[in-house]
Amino acid sequence: MVENGGNESFSRKLRRHSVVPILVVGWLVACSAFGATAPPLQVDLDAFDAARQQVALANGMSLAYVDRGPRDAPVVLLIHGYTSNGRGWVPPLPYLDPSRRYLIPDLRGHGQSSKPDCCYDRTTFAYDLRLLLDALHVAQADVVGTSLGSLVAQAFAENWPERTRRLVLQSSTGGPLAACEAEPAGEAVGEFRNAILALRDPIDPESPFMIAWYTSTVPVDAELLRRQRRDAAAIPASVWLAILDQGLNLRDLQADLQRIRAPTLLIWGGKDNLFGARDRCSLRKALPKAEVSLFEDLGHNAYWEDPPAVAAVINRFLAAP
Repeated sequence: MVENGGNESFSRKLRRHSVVPILVVGWLVACSAFGATAPPLQVDLDAFDAARQQVALANGMSLAYVDRGPRDAPVVLLIHGYTSNGRGWVPPLPYLDPSRRYLIPDLRGHGQSSKPDCCYDRTTFAYDLRLLLDALHVAQADVVGTSLGSLVAQAFAENWPERTRRLVLQSSTGGPLAACEAEPAGEAVGEFRNAILALRDPIDPESPFMIAWYTSTVPVDAELLRRQRRDAAAIPASVWLAILDQGLNLRDLQADLQRIRAPTLLIWGGKDNLFGARDRCSLRKALPKAEVSLFEDLGHNAYWEDPPAVAAVINRFLAAP
């Protein structure tokens, strides 16, 4: 999921382009700071894209993934956000512990994976990933997810605790909880559904909608963003909506979260305008033993905005026995 940050609100940007206001729910960020220069990526994009492999899962899905690091090392499963793909982990990847093996899939409906008409609930996403581990003969993994990917990570840990060593949830939520209603909600919640309903195929990757979809105050490599817009635009509009309705359905999170047994780390940006204080409250109440890292000056895409700092927190947490 993407933060809609910057001096000009995301809604104003869309109104200025005569586009229905939406909530940015991907993970990408584009530079809106005048005169700023994006820091160079530490991973070659062509090499990363060329490293994608395909695996036929037992349920008939074809899943694309990148397998990076020593094959006999502890496995970390990195799960991307809504309309993103595995390439979304490129910015923090160079700062993650190189002694580990990273499996970086494109979720169904995204990137180079299958895009069926059905199904896009978080448990089905998670089941695909369990089948991926089965196909690669991986018995257990650390599971790290961001935004939509964090909801998929929750589902994985809930359903297959024996396969989950440690769990990292970045930019996540525990869903509605009465005890947290007094806390401020994310400012952008509720702004995006009409815009997604209005999407029609073919989606233009350079449209005002797509430019706004990937916006933030933080400068990000322009070629990375161009590739991400291209890939997101290749997702059928019907799949955008199916994921929104099913994968981002937050109603049952509280009950399901009680099943998590893995040690858990929660990471948020204090300026996240999608999952705000209310979401932090609901997830902390569901997982009272979880460790928490709050980056006060970062937004929804903390791992994009300060990759070394966020990676250091993840490395420290995963290094524990």
